[in-house]
Amino acid sequence: MGKIAFLFAGQGSQTPGMGRSLWESSDAAKEIFHKAEQLRPGLTDLCFSGKKEELSETENAQPALFAVSTAAAYALMELGIAPNGAAGFSLGEIPALACAKILSLEDAFALVLERAKLMQACAEETKGGMAAVIGLSDEEVTAYAKEHGVYAVNFNAPGQVVVAGESDILAAFSAFLKGKARVVPLAVSGAFHSPYMQKAADELAFWMRRLTFSKGDIPLYANATAMPYSESGMSAAELVARQIASPVLWRKTMERMISDGFSAFVEVGPGNTLKNLLKKICPSALCLSVFDGESLVKTAECLKENNYA
Repeated sequence: MGKIAFLFAGQGSQTPGMGRSLWESSDAAKEIFHKAEQLRPGLTDLCFSGKKEELSETENAQPALFAVSTAAAYALMELGIAPNGAAGFSLGEIPALACAKILSLEDAFALVLERAKLMQACAEETKGGMAAVIGLSDEEVTAYAKEHGVYAVNFNAPGQVVVAGESDILAAFSAFLKGKARVVPLAVSGAFHSPYMQKAADELAFWMRRLTFSKGDIPLYANATAMPYSESGMSAAELVARQIASPVLWRKTMERMISDGFSAFVEVGPGNTLKNLLKKICPSALCLSVFDGESLVKTAECLKENNYA
């Protein structure tokens, strides 16, 4: 039997109505929403009925995505599909901490609320944004970004790198790239994973002293190092704090997981972003996604048919 990895999506993947079908299809998913609702009243309604503008605000997007992604993961486990490892893109690393049992579900949700608050505060000070640059190498984007005062922050897949910076500088950089690459603005409210977020990283590190981190039940791969937490040479709290102001090494993370024997990857949460990135990184990998009741059943059946459960 091959190894299954659960992948947790990041901010920008939120969509109006997300999670409702999972809530209707799974008792495990319903229980996750119930717990999240107790910790942040009104969150379920935000996921199911919130408008795009509401869901784009960092303080709303992050806890909403946490709830939906965790609900999808637990719904799949309810059907007998258990992960052998996990990774999460940016925000997704926080629900992945709960999935790996490095943090309790309650502590992970408290963490995502604090993380969102601090990142929103930094974003409001900076007035920055992010954009995906498609069609250039990692090295080209990094060099161009350095020349123009923005930061290459997310190394997603071959030919796709995300940059971050102040809004006016980012707009000028996008204009410079016209004719060289395709530039796609992201639905986020700040220059995340750049030095603009260092204040949030420092404050979160202090706040996390109240949390209890364990070794976990399965390997969790860190954005900041592209290695399992156990091999990164830092504590879990250090990795979580560092991630906010450091690049996401997603391509290297996926390549490391594949070299470690993972061959089936399930994106749990809204959208297919991570699934589509993985297809570019490793076309031979089995890439699936769970975002509603129908995809939940189909994914479980596919994994069982391919002897993953």
